[in-house]
Amino acid sequence: MSDALSRAKLARAAPGLNAGQLILLTDDERLPDPLAAARRLPPGAIVIVRARDAKKRAKLALALRVIAFARGLILLIADDPALVRAIGANGLHLPEIRAHQAAHWRAKNPHWLITAAAHSLGAVLRSGSADAVLLSPVFATKSHRNARALTPARARLIARAVPLPVFALGGITAQNAGQVSGFAGIAAIGALI
Repeated sequence: MSDALSRAKLARAAPGLNAGQLILLTDDERLPDPLAAARRLPPGAIVIVRARDAKKRAKLALALRVIAFARGLILLIADDPALVRAIGANGLHLPEIRAHQAAHWRAKNPHWLITAAAHSLGAVLRSGSADAVLLSPVFATKSHRNARALTPARARLIARAVPLPVFALGGITAQNAGQVSGFAGIAAIGALI
């Protein structure tokens, strides 16, 4: 199956497998055209803007804001609360190392949607004040080449052990998407482009 066909199949299958919720994460190296990827998402999907360079992040966030608001997408900014405020994004995505700050940002911005990254049950538990967690890597992935995959079964056990929505992230393709049922949704970079 061609890569493009595989990605299209995953994008079509994901809503049925995961209560209709998709998260697209931008990536400096692995997502060459995040604007085109965002335009293909269904309404209600989430876009998380990540870019190492602050100027590039701001420019990308502004461009994605236009697309997100026009298409009914939810726009989050990774690890940059000032940018969330500046452009009127829907909320903040915290890296695992700062997930414990979710309560702080929730108190200051009660209307924000706040998500956090996690790579273990302990990290998910430390994200308790977040609205949702992106748990990875479920499968082997290019993003975490040296990380041991959680496996769908172990990730599902983690998701069931906590009271907040958990999104499966890492190595998800059209071929293995059926193995990630039981999550709030699928989060992906390359699989949705």
